[in-house]
Amino acid sequence: MSTATPAGRPAPAWAGPRPPARGELLARAALVAFAVAAAADLGSLLADWHLGHVLAKPLLMPLLVAHVIARGAPRLLVAALLFGWGGDLALLFDAEAAFLIGMGSFAVGHVCYLVLFGRRSTSPLLGGAYALALIGTVALLWGDLPADLRIPVAGYSLLLTAMAWRSSVLGLRAGAGGALFLLSDTLIATGVAAWPQLPRPDFWIMATYLAAQYLLATGVSTRKAGVR
Repeated sequence: MSTATPAGRPAPAWAGPRPPARGELLARAALVAFAVAAAADLGSLLADWHLGHVLAKPLLMPLLVAHVIARGAPRLLVAALLFGWGGDLALLFDAEAAFLIGMGSFAVGHVCYLVLFGRRSTSPLLGGAYALALIGTVALLWGDLPADLRIPVAGYSLLLTAMAWRSSVLGLRAGAGGALFLLSDTLIATGVAAWPQLPRPDFWIMATYLAAQYLLATGVSTRKAGVR
């Protein structure tokens, strides 16, 4: 769309497009920083450099939060990402109590997402597929999970699956993010159940998780820009 002078005449060619607004520049800078931190974290996991992972992981969600805030994201999205950050920090500690705290923090984040998605109708066929995946996964994992984690994992899985299904109301991008979140946490659950793992399992868990949060955040902020 061409610009025009106050008198209605076309602006000269040298005038060019207006520079991006400050908020857009901040959003881009935060997204670039998020990408750098994600690359550092994933590279540290591939290299088995634990300190690099410990340093990079806490930066990820705050940078994604800064990106979506600069784009005018709704408060529930910011809350969902911050509760994800809380889960990230808890899972840096290798203890069952930390695992439960992290799972609880992520669960609250899923509730934020579910409220944000609203009550619009979703494909019942997709819902049936997610229900079958939930029942099958919990049934297969049940006997191999520690007894005191079976109920918490099953309850969390129900909430996570509901979030993944409902995320599709905002389109393909957010729907893919929900599916990847489910995949990432399923990989965690198979590790807790002591199932055989892919090489560098933490890398695949973080790669799918980061992709999930990015797709959910950008899918929501694109569709919900201006909502408070």
